[in-house]
Amino acid sequence: MTTKQIYDLAIKLGMSSDLRGPDKVKRYLAREKKQYEKLDADGKKYFDAEKLTNPYSDSRILADCGRKRIRKVLAGIDMEGAELLLAKQLGVDLVIGHHPAGVALADLHNVMDLQAEVLADYGVPINIAESVIKPRISEISRRFSPINHSQPVDIAKALGLDFMCTHTIADNLGADFLVRLIKKREKSLERVEDLLNLLMEIPEYQIARKMKTGPVLFAGSPDNHCGKIVVTEFTGGTEGSKDMYEKMAQYGIGTIIGMHMSEEHRKEAEKYHINVVIAGHMSSDSLGMNLFLDEIEKKGVEIIPVSGLIRVKRFKK
Repeated sequence: MTTKQIYDLAIKLGMSSDLRGPDKVKRYLAREKKQYEKLDADGKKYFDAEKLTNPYSDSRILADCGRKRIRKVLAGIDMEGAELLLAKQLGVDLVIGHHPAGVALADLHNVMDLQAEVLADYGVPINIAESVIKPRISEISRRFSPINHSQPVDIAKALGLDFMCTHTIADNLGADFLVRLIKKREKSLERVEDLLNLLMEIPEYQIARKMKTGPVLFAGSPDNHCGKIVVTEFTGGTEGSKDMYEKMAQYGIGTIIGMHMSEEHRKEAEKYHINVVIAGHMSSDSLGMNLFLDEIEKKGVEIIPVSGLIRVKRFKK
């Protein structure tokens, strides 16, 4: 496989596991194409052409040295200077990070509208979900604006390494995995304790628990009824708006599964009597990354896990 082939596979997997469904993702891409076609020559010059085929602005090829075959990949959650130097020392062809860098980090906020559409599928009217999430998108854009986005990308280029990141793509895979599992077992998920026990059947969370970072109940009680369970704090860039929890409660959502949550967000969820199960950040990121990396490894590529990646394989060679 080449880096481009791995990238194309990642996009395909991200789209097939998108909680919005493939039709909505296709309509999103069609809308981007229409917007591009309306631009004048100067607008087209600066338009990000990747958005015509990749609906996830936080998942990109960051450096491509033109290697004809990728044999060895160094993969992890945060791939920065130290990891890139290690990759060079190990003779790695491609570095795959989960968290975005470069242009993918600078444009992370543009995947957050995914959250509004997912909430709409769970019963929150789309006009309400969009109106609540838009101020948060602007906030995230401003927060990441001054960051030195290209620091690790420049190091990869100087070392002659191919480098890519798969943020929302891997998060989609992890979220879809959980949604399918919950749907399969929904009749047995009466109480929050049942949901926590279900998560503990997943190898990544078992390993994380041994490392003191396993699933935790942030709000509510193990004895509480779950009510309607949603996977809404799992994909779509980063945490949504803290103002969303009131709307979630109004439209019948009882329990949220997320990767991580700020104290400010937790207090709002608790205020509106929503149970919050935090599965864990690195372990949840690892779940999504593993589902992607399995597909690469099936094609004969060696995977070396580092930087917080809990590598669990779900296939046999």
